[in-house]
Amino acid sequence: MRIKGIIKWGVLFFVGTVLLSELLLRLICGFCDAPLFQASDKYEYILQPNQDRCRFGARVATNSYSQRSEEPDSTRKIILGLGDSIIFGGTWMDQDSLATTLFTNETGVQMLNISAGSWSPDNCVAYLHEYGTFGAEAMLLVCSSHDAYDAMTFVPVVDVYPNYPSRQYPFALYELYDRYVMPYLHMMFSDPVYADPDADAQKAPDQQVVRKSLQFCPGFDQLKAVSDSLSIPLFIYLHAETGEVGQGRYNKFGRYLVEWAGSNDIPLINGIEHGETVEMYHDVLHFNEMGQRHLADVLEAELKGLVENCDE
Repeated sequence: MRIKGIIKWGVLFFVGTVLLSELLLRLICGFCDAPLFQASDKYEYILQPNQDRCRFGARVATNSYSQRSEEPDSTRKIILGLGDSIIFGGTWMDQDSLATTLFTNETGVQMLNISAGSWSPDNCVAYLHEYGTFGAEAMLLVCSSHDAYDAMTFVPVVDVYPNYPSRQYPFALYELYDRYVMPYLHMMFSDPVYADPDADAQKAPDQQVVRKSLQFCPGFDQLKAVSDSLSIPLFIYLHAETGEVGQGRYNKFGRYLVEWAGSNDIPLINGIEHGETVEMYHDVLHFNEMGQRHLADVLEAELKGLVENCDE
């Protein structure tokens, strides 16, 4: 009887622990409520539309166009915010902390957030070709040095990399094991299947596989063509990596982007000159909340004339 009692209580303790862990992972960490992605044959991948998730305490929401923004408001002036994970903020960044959200709330001009991790300018162009420009009066591209030669490859991402799922896990404990424990173990053995697409962009410039081709990313010229066709201005914010911040200058790819912008009469906002510091970074590439706040402040100051003209 005593052994049966021990087994009974042992089973109850195990089941209770499993149920409690499942509940805590869901309620506190937001497991089984991950932001979901979808593949595209035009721009590779993007967040699925019409989501409102809470993950690790951060709200991640999308409108019907898969933008991390409210629905485009035709009664307001609109600026297209285009880019990769820098402006996207990552799925760990709360919606209200994004530079695009801060800019929208503080200027009255809606800056749409059209972006995804590891996107390049040609992803942005392909998106605009599919959905249009929403009556925007200006375009802003947030990019980094590595984007100079980073063109689309259409290498599968969704449901290949753990951070790009297309559907929710049925159980939080299974998600913890499959999405975090197993990838960590694989990463220890340098399994590239489990490396995030952004990881390549965070390598030293001479180690980057970004040089998928030796040709300048066509998306830059294509974005200029879109802005020219609509007679609306295109601005570039050139975001520095921490190594560039430490050196006080961009690497050769970033310097090429500065030259390209100058030769095409495109206003370029130099992140280094505007005071980016290592305290603003979540890692070697991405802004934390302080960095997003800084980006919003710089954009509000640099685009002040555009905002004032929009208000007239």
